[in-house]
Amino acid sequence: MTIRTLESLGSLDGKTVIIRCDLNVPLKDGTITDDGRIRASLPTLRALASQGAKVVIVSHLGRPEGRPEAKYSLAPVAARLSELLEEPVAFAVDTVGQAAQDAVAALSGDGHFLLLENLRFNAGETSKDDAERRAFASQLAAFADVFVSDGFGVVHRKQASVYELAELLPSAAGLLIETELDVLEKLTEKPTRPYAVVLGGSKVSDKLGVIGHLLPKVDSLLIGGGMLFTFLAAQGYQVGASLLEKDQIDTVKGYLDKAAELGVKIVLPTDVVVASKFGADAEHTVTSAQTIEETPFGESGLGLDIGPETAAAFADIIESSHTVFWNGPMGVFELAPFAEGTRSIAAALTKVDGLGVVGGGDSAAAVRALGFTDDQFGHISTGGGASLEFLEGKRLPGLDVLGWTA
Repeated sequence: MTIRTLESLGSLDGKTVIIRCDLNVPLKDGTITDDGRIRASLPTLRALASQGAKVVIVSHLGRPEGRPEAKYSLAPVAARLSELLEEPVAFAVDTVGQAAQDAVAALSGDGHFLLLENLRFNAGETSKDDAERRAFASQLAAFADVFVSDGFGVVHRKQASVYELAELLPSAAGLLIETELDVLEKLTEKPTRPYAVVLGGSKVSDKLGVIGHLLPKVDSLLIGGGMLFTFLAAQGYQVGASLLEKDQIDTVKGYLDKAAELGVKIVLPTDVVVASKFGADAEHTVTSAQTIEETPFGESGLGLDIGPETAAAFADIIESSHTVFWNGPMGVFELAPFAEGTRSIAAALTKVDGLGVVGGGDSAAAVRALGFTDDQFGHISTGGGASLEFLEGKRLPGLDVLGWTA
């Protein structure tokens, strides 16, 4: 697997580098609640500064509709970057307007940092029109001599700062993208066995491509989260009011048959936590996965987590595997009564004798929310959607434009 790296750019001394990071962090009342993505960007930022470059940082945050919205401002991110880099990070209050132009011109010394305001405040960033995206990318390109792409969480998107900007300037992947690709290669090309994949989250439809592509490669596929109920329904069980994608039942049956042909173990929960309603104060009980509607809640019962028996069984498989990829919580981890399944999976992953990967997105948020630290895992991906599309075998435009060959 190859891609253009920082070395391909030659000397950066005295040059201005524009770098696409993924600083899309969660905010609550203007306060960053998880700075994992910011920390993941630091190695490349420091590497560029150490080479004498002036660094213009660009990113998105949230999903503004192509116009400024105060709640999506990157101002808190600039402040946190300053703290982590231990030097000032200037902040421009627009993307390519006069404030940005003045701020770029004011980068007075080599190695100084500037963060531009949220890219998605400009409709050109995510436009479906190629010319509109390219026009915005051209304005960004005017700020710099070279481009570094380091926002792995957006490389599956054909957006101005991801794709067209890389075409307009000499471009290369940053250290974060290099690391992500190295890990993903280990998951897809000759992984050390036994190899287990743990999939959760709400919808089975979000994971169908991954299941289909990875089935021939893995030894065990463990299913939890809301998607487990479609698997149970495919086996003929009643699931009450639990999340169910009826239109995917036949597809799931096909995967169960395919796994049997390949000798791959699809491991489904044997017990679940069923609640009277969706809420932290809901009455809840543990029941067999085969008897969800036989609880006191009847057909209105909601399955909101895997049960303790399942959690223990999953943990045994994870801890006995040498390669593990996990994407998607096992239950509604944000609500304390339904967090134990996810906590058990995370704890088991810290004990893997080999490579244990947390696949970004909600999984990364969950492990941090539950008190685990990044260094307890082999790798925590910064790109949930990008990781999944890579594992589906898809081409990713933000990597292709950097000369990626698998």
